[in-house]
Amino acid sequence: MKSRHRGARSLASLIVAAGLLALAGSLGSARAATSERDAAELGKASYIYIATVRKDGNQSTAVPVWFTTTADNRILIDTGPQSWKAKRIRRGSPALVWIGTRTGAAFIGTAEITTDKALQDKIIGGYPEKYLLARIGFARPTREKFDAGKIVAIRIIPVRDLPPSFTSEPGTPAPALDATAQHPKAQ
Repeated sequence: MKSRHRGARSLASLIVAAGLLALAGSLGSARAATSERDAAELGKASYIYIATVRKDGNQSTAVPVWFTTTADNRILIDTGPQSWKAKRIRRGSPALVWIGTRTGAAFIGTAEITTDKALQDKIIGGYPEKYLLARIGFARPTREKFDAGKIVAIRIIPVRDLPPSFTSEPGTPAPALDATAQHPKAQ
């Protein structure tokens, strides 16, 4: 009889622990939402400037890139599979993003290379809607380029805004993805 009660208590403890983990996970994902400031700026911007974190923990040079966004304001870009952006992101580097200009509103976010065809299609369709050069065929991403591995899609999920004074300074320590953490080293 005692083992039956012990088993029921263990099951109840397990269920409570699972519920707490689920709650913690949902709070963490809510934290990774795009701020109102950034959502408004992304809607007006033609470019974003993106930098990644080098192995030594320092910022790379921010470069302008075309982008499109998903319905939940995730940022989608494309790049060559052997670009430094792609190599660092594949290694786990966060993305430092300035919206519109090199001194625009900035945030840090997680970045991942994705093979999700729906996201690739969003890039394929979104660039020509936004950029004249893509409409006329210049530097336009295509299904063939994705399928052949000539380009990769990157999804950037904003984690936190950076202060208005934050600027791109290649070779200096990058901010931590988590505001409470110390200086991050890219993995």
